[in-house]
Amino acid sequence: MYKRFLLPYVLFLIPSLLPPRMANGADPVSAEGGKAACCSSAAADIAQLHKSADRLHAQFKPKEAAGELQKILLLDEQNLEALAKLSRAHIDIGDMIPESSPDAQERKIKEYRIAEDYARKAIRANPNSTWGYFYVAASLGSIAILSPVNKQIDIATDIRGAVEKAIALDSQNGFAYHIYGVWHRKMAEIGKTSRMFAPVLYGRSIPTGSLEKSIEYLRKAVALNPKVSVSRLELARSYIAAENWTLARNSLISIRELPNQFSDDAKHKQKAEQLLEEIKER
Repeated sequence: MYKRFLLPYVLFLIPSLLPPRMANGADPVSAEGGKAACCSSAAADIAQLHKSADRLHAQFKPKEAAGELQKILLLDEQNLEALAKLSRAHIDIGDMIPESSPDAQERKIKEYRIAEDYARKAIRANPNSTWGYFYVAASLGSIAILSPVNKQIDIATDIRGAVEKAIALDSQNGFAYHIYGVWHRKMAEIGKTSRMFAPVLYGRSIPTGSLEKSIEYLRKAVALNPKVSVSRLELARSYIAAENWTLARNSLISIRELPNQFSDDAKHKQKAEQLLEEIKER
């Protein structure tokens, strides 16, 4: 009977963890670049393949983008940028599998596991890169959504470790701060009853988080990526959880002025207006 207390809190504790899919503009993963190829002709081929993969990614064609990135690995199997983007591509592929399709959950998890594998390869290629650890957190978050509760608890701990490493390696990685800010809010929202019975039911405790840290990290994410509307939306949600209605409204209103540069911006703006209506009297 006690499982009823825990399940509703933990089952959806991991949000979408990817950087917003770009409709145009620079790709954050490209900033670090990859390992130099062995010769100038191979380097030119790799550069062209990256451009092609980025174009396909912007067109929401992750399978085709993955094909171009695989060609890069044939030329340079340790190419950091290709490995990180392959992780992202396979998360996108999993996300695009319709829930109504046969064996959707198994197929999604398979893609997310492939994504995790590429992210860990990126870490091996360059242990000092933020993006390998970032995409470990991103792929694990996608797996967690489809996992049993006891597995979610383990994954929540792994996500924290990966995102902390990503931030330690690049204190300017706003997407990593976004993940950690939402993570802290989700952990803080888990009730005392759930925490009390977790060791009995699952043999482990649920990681702890705080709204104060959630707000701190999401404010950092907004400061680093001021045009990313989803970070402002999540910051507003954390302000709402802390019952700071004025700052929540300010954050939601600020989204109106942002340009639609990412694929989900229209959806985020719509949700911001809905939230603003819900809290207008608070």
